Amino acid sequence: MACSEDFVQYIVEQSAGAGEITARKMMGDYCLYCNGVVVGLICDNSLFIKPTEPVKQMLREVVMRPPYDGAKEYFFITDVDDRDYLAEIVKTTLINLPAQKNRKR
Repeated sequence: MACSEDFVQYIVEQSAGAGEITARKMMGDYCLYCNGVVVGLICDNSLFIKPTEPVKQMLREVVMRPPYDGAKEYFFITDVDDRDYLAEIVKTTLINLPAQKNRKR
């Protein structure tokens, strides 16, 4: 099942306090970006955030699931209605992701 545009827009709006939030469609689902960096995925109208230890400590409920078959496990975010909580999760994820490597073209 693919994501609905309404759900994707809702997640973008709910996460807006973390920075510049965008979502880009990729193979039927979406990547969630904060300030240009992928922090999670939106798949089947569910939010999955890249796992980091600081975020694990702040989650109200730690649920790990793969967003799609064959994927690594991500944090499955069960409470997307609390705007401040969701923005804090996204911001903390961004801060704690490893530095991106520059790719040669």
